[in-house]
Amino acid sequence: MTNPVIMKIIPWFGGLWIRKLRGVKNIPKEEIGFIIACNHSSYLDHFIFGGTLIGKSKRMTYFLAKKEHFEGSQKKWHDFLQAIPIDRDSGGRKALKHAIKALKQKKIIAIYPEGTRTLNGKLNRGKTGIARLALAAKVPVLPVGLTNTFEILPKGKMMPKFKKTDMNIGKLLYFDNYYDKWEDKKTIRLVTTKIMKEIAKLARKKYNFD
Repeated sequence: MTNPVIMKIIPWFGGLWIRKLRGVKNIPKEEIGFIIACNHSSYLDHFIFGGTLIGKSKRMTYFLAKKEHFEGSQKKWHDFLQAIPIDRDSGGRKALKHAIKALKQKKIIAIYPEGTRTLNGKLNRGKTGIARLALAAKVPVLPVGLTNTFEILPKGKMMPKFKKTDMNIGKLLYFDNYYDKWEDKKTIRLVTTKIMKEIAKLARKKYNFD
């Protein structure tokens, strides 16, 4: 169920840091399930890219978040966002199953393929969970690139600098030819790399991994 408070406040808050927004026309207008994949440099990414997608699509976006975020002071916040917890110790199988079900119900799932925020502003190697999910659920991926968010609020800092970011939304990526290979290790790494290279272009960064 879409929370009306989130639908209004988060897009407004995230928009405070956006200088230019490109590629809005690439957001699917029809109600289909798809995955949003974005580079991750700052905690503000949740508001900037997640909030913008919520505002432009008029649909709730569900984040995948490690289970540790559902403990202590962060629990209410992630419950409020209706995030899906990932248990890394179990390989994230339960979260994957939950996310596949949500996508087949035509919901939007947001993922940071790198798994965690960068410590130096460079792209980390993408985790293969996004490829497993896209192929298993048979849905497209919408790549998104954010610029400058590391400079605005890097990991370890509490107060953001009021600099601006460009948010670039790419075209949907389809992987129909790989749907029957969603458990093949070489295939999921190949698909992960394809997604990360698109994100790198949009974020104006280099992706130095295969």
